[in-house]
Amino acid sequence: MITLSVVAEEFRLREAFTISRGSRTAATVVRATLTDEKAGVSGHGECVPYARYDETVEGVIAEIEACREAIGGGMDRHALQEHLPAGAARNALDCAFWDLEAKRAGKPVHELAGLEAPKPVVTAFTLSLDAPEAMQAAAEKNAHRPLLKVKLGGEGRMDLNRLRAVRGGAPDARLIIDANEGWSATDYELLAPEFLGLGVTMVEQPLPAGKDEALEGIARPLPVCADESCHDRATLDALSGRYDMVNIKLDKTGGLTEALALEHAARAEGFKIMVGCMLATSLAMAPAILLAQGAEIVDLDGPLLLSQDREPALAFDENGIHPAEPALWG
Repeated sequence: MITLSVVAEEFRLREAFTISRGSRTAATVVRATLTDEKAGVSGHGECVPYARYDETVEGVIAEIEACREAIGGGMDRHALQEHLPAGAARNALDCAFWDLEAKRAGKPVHELAGLEAPKPVVTAFTLSLDAPEAMQAAAEKNAHRPLLKVKLGGEGRMDLNRLRAVRGGAPDARLIIDANEGWSATDYELLAPEFLGLGVTMVEQPLPAGKDEALEGIARPLPVCADESCHDRATLDALSGRYDMVNIKLDKTGGLTEALALEHAARAEGFKIMVGCMLATSLAMAPAILLAQGAEIVDLDGPLLLSQDREPALAFDENGIHPAEPALWG
């Protein structure tokens, strides 16, 4: 019999993290644990309830708790896909099921999923939204990192000043930017040439989801990645002709199972792949590393923004973020 436990946990950040929608000083995650009492093994999964998608910690915990009877009655990962919609709650349970399956089988998740053994991948490091001078200082501090992701605020000329400051602080880093739905199509047309001149290689979700049809009729010299507009395979068709890349996050897809299917479908439709994350611990990043193999952009820096991570934690070094040890996940 499989039993379920679920708990909310808070992890403090190294410093305040700000995007166009607000600022925070801590990350609150929900951890689900599935235990096979007979085999004496447990699987873990972590998710981040996100207000942008009308999720709350209490609501996600309630969704997971509502699955307790079905889990006890034999529901598995495959049945879970129909039992819960895509979102944070399903992500925590899906990843816990994968981990439990691996522990039961004595095999790593990548073997169970038919994937090659994962290798370290270079991850972006995110610079929080701030005044240009502060962002330049942050860029100087992290100039050794090969890939920086710059949060912008939808303020036109001020965003350009921020980006110029970051480039001044990190002249050799590859840059990507995240507008967090803060621009209009006019902003994109005006700013894209300027950003290209500063060496930016991609902009993430410049327009609000639901208003991105404006991208369909304009040239996109600066590649555009869908984040809030892309959740699972059901949202993919609406992105054709509007986006060049999709950002796959486990909390949006509802877990690794759908994320792998979305990656395959997106590649077939000609999209490039970014693998991203919410502000979370190494437990949330671990399954995403499997997804990140071969992705054009990897953004799994959540643990680097925390003042304290889980133990054991993922290893980060000059080679990037390393695959998880079984004691953590998978």
